[in-house]
Amino acid sequence: MSIEQLAETAQAMVAPGKGIIAIDESTGTIGKRFASVGLENTEENRRAYREMLLTTPKLNEHISGAILYDETIRQSTKDGVPFAKYMADHGIIPGIKVDKGAHALAGCPGELVTEGLDGLRERLQEYYKLGARFAKWRAVINIGESIPSGTCIESNAHALARYAALCQECGLVPMVEPEVIMDGDHDIETCYEVTEATLRSLFDALYQQNVLLEGTILKASMVISGKGCEEQADVEEVAESTVMCLKSTVPAILPGVVFLSGGQTDEQSTAHLDAMNQMGNLPWPLSFSYGRAMQQAALKLWAKDTKANIAKAQQTVYDRAKENGLAAQGKWNG
Repeated sequence: MSIEQLAETAQAMVAPGKGIIAIDESTGTIGKRFASVGLENTEENRRAYREMLLTTPKLNEHISGAILYDETIRQSTKDGVPFAKYMADHGIIPGIKVDKGAHALAGCPGELVTEGLDGLRERLQEYYKLGARFAKWRAVINIGESIPSGTCIESNAHALARYAALCQECGLVPMVEPEVIMDGDHDIETCYEVTEATLRSLFDALYQQNVLLEGTILKASMVISGKGCEEQADVEEVAESTVMCLKSTVPAILPGVVFLSGGQTDEQSTAHLDAMNQMGNLPWPLSFSYGRAMQQAALKLWAKDTKANIAKAQQTVYDRAKENGLAAQGKWNG
């Protein structure tokens, strides 16, 4: 893929009123989601569930791409059409999660570093052949007493940049995701400081590794109060703090920023995105790359009857996509 093609794909991922659906849960994580609604965690149930999501009628009106798990990109619809082909035929860009998860960072108690760089070039080449056109790598930044350390931030930024460079070499748009975790009793000011330091380190590392920013997407966490904080910031404060933090750290040449919903309710994640876009005059599109906030309501419906409730569950997916698509334009009515 040429530089121009990488840039075109990145721009298509953040087209006006469109976002990304994240359905890249590992087998263990989807097992927990299934257990919460009484579903058995079998390969066929996972395949059928992802088919229900991806074949939602008119999904491409508000969804530009979907992040898949390794198992999913190798699966097909019940009619035998590979998911990646089905998506491409219906105007949805196939993406793939490629990291191997966050593991304890040696010498830094309570901190994590994401692994998966070994053999990544070969895996990316295979994923490209399977139809993927963008990839995702998630770093985890915890806030706590005396953490995050500079070592943790720099280690994760370096890994994200190495991953991004390999993606572009293999023709895939890298989605870089440095998630500042909501767990903890920290206030929004602390979250701002950590997010700012994390993003500064990330973009410095991307520059050092010669990553083409025009062909890169940032998946960011919002600047938000910790779950255990007594004083929770309101929607306007979250929106203003997040936009200010991004403006001070993210180069304007980046095609766009998509947010993760981690830890927020469905309505919170939509309201925050809408409030940011209502501020106007932004250097880049702000959209969504939601997982649980896109799926949870649909999963509950589908689990009650995995055959009879497909249409109802899909309508729920479409409605959530539409609401977030409106929020990505500052047009959500609440």
